[in-house]
Amino acid sequence: MIQTPFYLIDQAKLLRNMEIIDRLRAGSGAKALLALKCFATWSAFDLMREHMDGTTSSSLYELRLGREKFGKETHAYSVAWADHEIAEAVGYADKIIFNSIGQLERFDNQSAQIGRGLRLNPRFSTSGFDLADPARPFSRLGEWDAAKIAEVVDRISGFMIHYNCENRDFDLFDRQLGRIETEFARLLEKVQWVSLGGGIHFTGEGYPVDDLAARLKAFSEKFGVQVYLEPGEAAITNSTTLEVTVLDLLNNGKDLAIVDSSIEAHMLDLLIYRESAKLPQTGDHEYQICGKSCLAGDIFGDARFARPLRVGDRISVADAAGYTMVKKNWFNGVNMPSIAIRALDGSIRLVREFGYEDYASSLS
Repeated sequence: MIQTPFYLIDQAKLLRNMEIIDRLRAGSGAKALLALKCFATWSAFDLMREHMDGTTSSSLYELRLGREKFGKETHAYSVAWADHEIAEAVGYADKIIFNSIGQLERFDNQSAQIGRGLRLNPRFSTSGFDLADPARPFSRLGEWDAAKIAEVVDRISGFMIHYNCENRDFDLFDRQLGRIETEFARLLEKVQWVSLGGGIHFTGEGYPVDDLAARLKAFSEKFGVQVYLEPGEAAITNSTTLEVTVLDLLNNGKDLAIVDSSIEAHMLDLLIYRESAKLPQTGDHEYQICGKSCLAGDIFGDARFARPLRVGDRISVADAAGYTMVKKNWFNGVNMPSIAIRALDGSIRLVREFGYEDYASSLS
């Protein structure tokens, strides 16, 4: 038995997403790059590499990880590259995407030998959270003035347009892509590739994958561009659980179960966006599942079980891959969950453990 807490990546469930990505790539001609900002657990890359075209990054370290651990095509994006980073970044990247015209001009000479892109902000998005909205007022994410972009379009070969966020609505995607086609047509006609970013929930249940493929193919043919998608959550959704153990039970007006994990340290996005973890909901015995850190709001959410919980019981938190392992932290010195993989044959192997030395070495 592996000591909890640990993230358990299920290759069979991961493969289901990869097969949908294969279907989308075949039907659209689009290339799929794994968004490392969402999932960068490289022990899973051997399986993913067979179904995806490469990686896209948001920093120098993600870029290097993508090149060294995934290989294939490597896109380098950063909100702002530093002077001391640019030479190394260009050395790892097949394409480098600048967030602003200012950065493109600043690093013109250093980046001239590889493909270059510019982030285009269409000034609309599908995000329901201001925190994550790339098109929020006064957004720093990309350029939107078509006239200014036209002045430098001869220096780039493509655009990155990331404006979707957990978008499950194909009709909305279709309409918004139509706006991009209309408003930026003269720019799109002058480049060789366009990345439409991530945030399209095409591996979700019931999503019209073939309709999306046809729409992407039509866009590609209309402008003569290679389309890229940057799936993060879509690549790994429902593939992973966070396995935890009940440490204590109490009732302060409600039945509470404290587990050996922490939402703030191990599933931070749930805390940031005030969402509940995906917990068991079968049975008549209801408990609030609580983390072990000192933060009062360290609560995974409410769960239901077929029988009363006991100390030592195991609980599986579902859909625990996206924005978890890449954001885990050492708050309270709570040990980080190990990482394990369930192979296609059902065997489970432990691929990484963390301990005191990892904690101490992260400080000074």
